[in-house]
Amino acid sequence: MGRIMGLVPSRFLTLLAHLVVVITLFWSRDSNIQACLPLTFTPEEYEKHDIQLVAALSVTLGLFAVELAGFFSGVSMFNSTQSLISIGAHCSASVALSFFIFERWECTTYWYIFVFCRYSNIQYLGMSALPAVTEMALFISVFGLKKKPF
Repeated sequence: MGRIMGLVPSRFLTLLAHLVVVITLFWSRDSNIQACLPLTFTPEEYEKHDIQLVAALSVTLGLFAVELAGFFSGVSMFNSTQSLISIGAHCSASVALSFFIFERWECTTYWYIFVFCRYSNIQYLGMSALPAVTEMALFISVFGLKKKPF
């Protein structure tokens, strides 16, 4: 039981770390957008890439909402499998997005980070999507099938 209790704060901290990095990226996305544009670019080109990056970040925040709802409602708080998936995905995404910000990677690289777990059991779902999908499965299990989450 002690190991499961240690997963809860670890999961919470990695979720918050990833959330902070994504919010920071919202504020500092200008340098990443400029990295994927030629030296001379039009405002329309800038706006197009800005909209694409904001859309990607918005999808990420939506998936955060799903995962945080499951975590704070208690549906998956003590589920060790969900905790390990969440910790691994959010920790690696936090590190990758930190490099994304500090190294000023191209804005299209965000999608590669998002789709990092491409060859997992659930194909084409990434660092933010895989924990959210498993969270939704737990919601269905608990509220739809009336099974205990652990």
